[in-house]
Amino acid sequence: MNTKIARIFFNKNFFFIFILGYNFSLSQNPIIPDKGVNDPHIRIIDDRAYLAASHDRSSKNKTFEMDDWWLWSSDNLVDWHLVKKLSPKETYIGKQYNKCWATDIVKRNDKYYWYFSEANINSGVVMAEDPMGPWVDPLGEPLLKEDLTPTKEYDMGIFEDVDGSFYIVFGIWDYYIAKLNDDMISLAEAPKKITISNPRGPYNLCGTRKEKTTDDKPFIHYYNKKYYLSWGCFYAISDNVYGSYDYKGSIIESKSFAHGYDSPTWPNGFRQGRHGSFFNWHNQWYFAYCDMSQTGNRYFRDTFISYVNYKENGEIALIRVDGVGVGNFDISKGHINAVEYFKSFGVKKIENTDGTFSISEIGDKDFLVYNKIKGLKGKKYIKFTGKFNHNFKIEARIDSPTGELIGTYNFDRRNKIGEHEFKLLPINHTINLCLLFRGEKDNLADLKKISFR
Repeated sequence: MNTKIARIFFNKNFFFIFILGYNFSLSQNPIIPDKGVNDPHIRIIDDRAYLAASHDRSSKNKTFEMDDWWLWSSDNLVDWHLVKKLSPKETYIGKQYNKCWATDIVKRNDKYYWYFSEANINSGVVMAEDPMGPWVDPLGEPLLKEDLTPTKEYDMGIFEDVDGSFYIVFGIWDYYIAKLNDDMISLAEAPKKITISNPRGPYNLCGTRKEKTTDDKPFIHYYNKKYYLSWGCFYAISDNVYGSYDYKGSIIESKSFAHGYDSPTWPNGFRQGRHGSFFNWHNQWYFAYCDMSQTGNRYFRDTFISYVNYKENGEIALIRVDGVGVGNFDISKGHINAVEYFKSFGVKKIENTDGTFSISEIGDKDFLVYNKIKGLKGKKYIKFTGKFNHNFKIEARIDSPTGELIGTYNFDRRNKIGEHEFKLLPINHTINLCLLFRGEKDNLADLKKISFR
């Protein structure tokens, strides 16, 4: 073990937690507890996260009672601010309505477009120049009408392709996709049915059913030149946005769960009802999804967020379902996985032979940022675990690569594999920690975890 002393100075003015008006400042899943926020679609717009969600009315619900659609925002995935409640009276529905189902929001050409489901019947759209509104219904009728296709026209997801084209995907059991016109409120083509090979779903876990083979709530995202079509925690991959798609599996299995988060769950098991969305922010991938383990009521659901990692073969690794969530760390409960950063530059995630993941291809001026690290009181050492290929150093800074320098750690390549531990001065605050790498060589290290003792 190579132990060196790093002088660290802290300024209490640099440690803070933003409180944003009507918000919830959390350190765990669910991200917005006791509010019935569900069917989450999270979009990153102008470097903020916007959560378009359905809203279960009450913990006493005995069926789906959903009176409006909600829009929340956050700059860190931990502190959430309620931006807007969209009433069905503000849409073509024109009256109070209690089946305000799944929803999605995107921005194009300086305008916001908020899509919504009228139960499992139709889908509509409203638009605005600001997330707070005013929102207007430009069509005065559904965008997707109930007789448009053989499936049901609801639970839509919007997908922006790499060329800037936008698509809408929707339906249950069978999914349909159509390109949107530039106005975002009309279809550029007739919807096309998506083909999926050998799909599974919560009602078809063994793949032998000929009907109800998938689920509702389709969603498409793009990663590493592949299109990923998901329905809850199940997913398939294609080389083309229209398909066909090759079914791959579920990102949630029984071993995904931390104690206390595996039950209660839906009648068809823990894979049912995981409606959600994949999104990327600051080079990190996430999955936002429904959960009922903490409410105990399938009609009053929560939203969870988990980190997403992709295997070398393009498949998605199992996610972790727990109360820790994302965007924050309590060191008293364990180490930091290096791949669970909030921001990164220049580095790459790699899959290890044991199925875990590390940060690799680290070069000069690359960096990682870990937000809201708490529980550091009484910790005397910081430890880096991984593979160390060259002599290099890490500059520890507050918030960003240009933030206040609070320490420097020097690595000796003679200790290539294992751990490097450094003594540090007392830390009694919650911090946003940036690790800036400095070195003359490429591929300085593979960093697996960061711990404190």
